[in-house]
Amino acid sequence: MRVLLLEDELMLQSAIAEYLESCGYSVEVYEDGNEAFEHIKPHRYDLFIFDINVPSIDGLNLLQKLQNDKIFVPTIFISAITQIEQITKAYELGCFDYLKKPFHLQELTLHIDRLMKRGDLCSKNHVRISNMYTYEISKKRVYFDGTEQTLTNRQNEIMHLLVSNIDKIVDFDMLRYCVWDRDEIDNATIRAEMHRVRISLKEDIIDGIKGVGYRIKSKIFKM
Repeated sequence: MRVLLLEDELMLQSAIAEYLESCGYSVEVYEDGNEAFEHIKPHRYDLFIFDINVPSIDGLNLLQKLQNDKIFVPTIFISAITQIEQITKAYELGCFDYLKKPFHLQELTLHIDRLMKRGDLCSKNHVRISNMYTYEISKKRVYFDGTEQTLTNRQNEIMHLLVSNIDKIVDFDMLRYCVWDRDEIDNATIRAEMHRVRISLKEDIIDGIKGVGYRIKSKIFKM
């Protein structure tokens, strides 16, 4: 599991990183919110651990900026802040958990283990598309962080076709045959509907292959 830790208390940062690495996690550390933001954008992480009071961009605003850029990664906040307004905002932003400092390092790993177990609750009937997205094959339903995302029937059919052919390119003819029931519609109509699907999703999980079709790539989720 690849973890990004944002913590400006250097002794605590070092202690957390060393402990998590001893538990088998890969940890990258930052003290500055803006530096973390710039580094996160081109890379993939499995978990964020953010302090709130850090230089440049605080942890709460950093999470908001990432979500605005459609970067959704499970997040645990660690902070000495006890104001209910701050804690409420953290959960409203969708953080998984909030640990008040000081805490035992083993307590942090217990929270991480709980997060991982929640992700493993998906049965074989569910396909994990990203850190936050899963797809329930039997019901043809898309879930973001465990909550069903409302799509039209046609959009659900598109997602079903893409997930059923994960890592494969679904071309226009296949979409026309499976989703539009062989209707003689043009590629522009298909592209327009695919655009609506993509903008309705909170993450960019569908790749467009110019002139050919679309694809969802599988991702590896591991400890």
